[in-house]
Amino acid sequence: MKQAIRISCSRRNLKVVRDFVGAYLAGQQLSEVVVNQLILAVDEVVANFIIHANAEDEKQFLDVRVDVRDHEFGFEIEDGAISGYSPGSYQEPDLREFVRVGKKGGMGMMLVNRIMDRVEYSTTGEHTICRLYKTLT
Repeated sequence: MKQAIRISCSRRNLKVVRDFVGAYLAGQQLSEVVVNQLILAVDEVVANFIIHANAEDEKQFLDVRVDVRDHEFGFEIEDGAISGYSPGSYQEPDLREFVRVGKKGGMGMMLVNRIMDRVEYSTTGEHTICRLYKTLT
């Protein structure tokens, strides 16, 4: 069963998204660890769209969709804003270099890529969509 919400691009809506995803997953008989991992992955992508693509402009909106088919969980985060944000060009950071220079941040998408089975980005016109997939049996 597919469910969706629309949020404005404000950090305070991150909790709304976490609650939405958590409520959807609660009925799926998953372990608490898996539920928390999936919530974290969606939260990270939504935060990136809110902060980096939309500069926390509350006039902009994101659509978040959740679905499960044949034990594959699918999450879509769609951004309708025009921006120079290019999440598809992400390259995994060098963790040793991060530790060496004491850098904080910049590791969220690495976590997303490790939690999820597939992470896909597509852009059509003004819409950027991130799709996250996780198969659980």
